[in-house]
Amino acid sequence: MSQFIPSREDALTLLKKYNTSDSLIRHAFAVEGVMGHFADKFGEDREKWQIIGLVHDIDYELYPEQHCTKSKEILEAHGWSQEYVRAVVSHGWGICSDVEPESMLEKTLYAVDELTGLIASTALMRPSVSVLDLTAKSVIKKWKDKRFAAGVDRSIIEKGAVMMGIDRTELITETIMGMRSVADAIGLKGNL
Repeated sequence: MSQFIPSREDALTLLKKYNTSDSLIRHAFAVEGVMGHFADKFGEDREKWQIIGLVHDIDYELYPEQHCTKSKEILEAHGWSQEYVRAVVSHGWGICSDVEPESMLEKTLYAVDELTGLIASTALMRPSVSVLDLTAKSVIKKWKDKRFAAGVDRSIIEKGAVMMGIDRTELITETIMGMRSVADAIGLKGNL
């Protein structure tokens, strides 16, 4: 059984081996930042949560039709710990994976993955083009417009919030806070 515990450097190298798209890499940094924020909030292992957030979509650029299946193969081929592999695969539960999120880490990744996209889209529409002055209220306003960021599955975010035991507004607020910590890396520092 593989038990390699990767460093962030290992994770970033592997991510960039399989991904060249700036938007996918920025998304990986956004989810990494949010996962670190939630790890601190829940008193969990920040580095582990961030690494899993960083590589959660490792297979998406090259194998979009086999998302999560190829992630498992890639991470196992590099000897990654099964805990990390399972967490990555669980974020696709009900979409491209039958691995249901169980731990708080897995539930959080499931909930925030889609949400980071909605928040980024909302920030890009603001005069400031920034997450630094973005509020949950602005995101919720855009949430209601199903044509806005139409690719974001809002039902997954809602299901994730329920699994985490927090309400939607708190989930959005905390996800924004996590994205603020990496605003520069994700191109959403804006012009404040």
